[in-house]
Amino acid sequence: MQMDEKKPSVPKLRFPGFTDPWEQRKFGDLYRKNNERNKQGLGQESTLSISTMTYKEEGNGAANDSLRNYKVLRKGDIAFEGHKNKEFAFGRFVLNDAGTGVMSPRFTCLRPTGEQNQAFWKHYIHHEPTMRPILVRSTKLGTMMNELVVDDFLDQTILVPQISEQGQIGRFFSKIDSLITLHQRKLEHLREMKRGLLQKMFPKDGESAPELRFPGFTDPWEQRKLGDCGTTYSGLSGKSSSDFGHGFARYIPYTNVFENPVVDPERLELIEIDTKQQLVQTGDTLFTTSSETPEDVGMSSVWLSDQKDVYLNSFCFGYRQNGSFDALYLAYMLRSSLFRSKMKVLAQGISRFNISRKRVMETPVPLPQIAEQKAIGDFFSRLDSLITLHQRKLEHLQEMKKGLLQQMFV
Repeated sequence: MQMDEKKPSVPKLRFPGFTDPWEQRKFGDLYRKNNERNKQGLGQESTLSISTMTYKEEGNGAANDSLRNYKVLRKGDIAFEGHKNKEFAFGRFVLNDAGTGVMSPRFTCLRPTGEQNQAFWKHYIHHEPTMRPILVRSTKLGTMMNELVVDDFLDQTILVPQISEQGQIGRFFSKIDSLITLHQRKLEHLREMKRGLLQKMFPKDGESAPELRFPGFTDPWEQRKLGDCGTTYSGLSGKSSSDFGHGFARYIPYTNVFENPVVDPERLELIEIDTKQQLVQTGDTLFTTSSETPEDVGMSSVWLSDQKDVYLNSFCFGYRQNGSFDALYLAYMLRSSLFRSKMKVLAQGISRFNISRKRVMETPVPLPQIAEQKAIGDFFSRLDSLITLHQRKLEHLQEMKKGLLQQMFV
């Protein structure tokens, strides 16, 4: 690729061999309004989702007769989605690359008037920096959704490259999309595998051994109440908003505990040192005390860092065990479906759900020999590292694509 910063009618980044300026074209020369109706009676299996342009698995519950008023979308057609969000404040277009299908008549659909490269237009018509000023001039603002004024839109202009350059750009972004999809599937596969193993590597209620064990371990597991293996302490207390955001100490925020089986030591917030508060120590387990749903109450995370002067937020409590547990084993056992189902039962509330520290400490948990604990903890820790690696690769690809879209479109 080569850089071209001289001409405003070309992108900053182009493939070699392309030097002609992009041509300014009216949308009315490129698209026309599509009012084709479903007279042939395509069924629910042909219903397209506006958000993803994929076929809906179960349709929308409408009878086939009522689908006859639906609009027919063919490959290359675009549909306008007026829902507003942070990324698309004025709505967005989505190109149909799935195949012939039907869509609710409330959506505005357009059909290309001539040859276009679909892969190029899929990204260009969806590129918010390019489309935003165009949509500002051709949409009516609504409370929940914007409405496209078709005549105003078709009168707008956009810079368009030759069909050969469209093809190069389209194929390039299609390859990036395939790579992103591959990493998304790998990531979801690893997450699904972890969810399954968290069910199989800890014993069900009433059983003394899990369904799946590492070779060499045959001893039955014990049951022990958490309260018999440690003590608890409170998070920060007596603080106001002015106490946060400055100081030489740190505290662990609620979201860090909620989201991670092992606390992320990079996600701490500033606070002043206060000798009256309880400090968090290496190996402590932290529990959330409230949530918006019973399924999410009592989430836990283990603090493995040796940082000093670290406190716990006021919406959590700490648990300091006596050495009965390997720290990593405890981190993942407390995230297993076995333990999470027990926390859900303990949740109390209506609009906001809370959990009693005392009841948590009365909860029995499985306790194998320390060697088996270490094997389980290390295994899930390595699995989490692999998940994080794939997550970072995926984020890198997504950021790279975002940057290239800015460089390769005008």
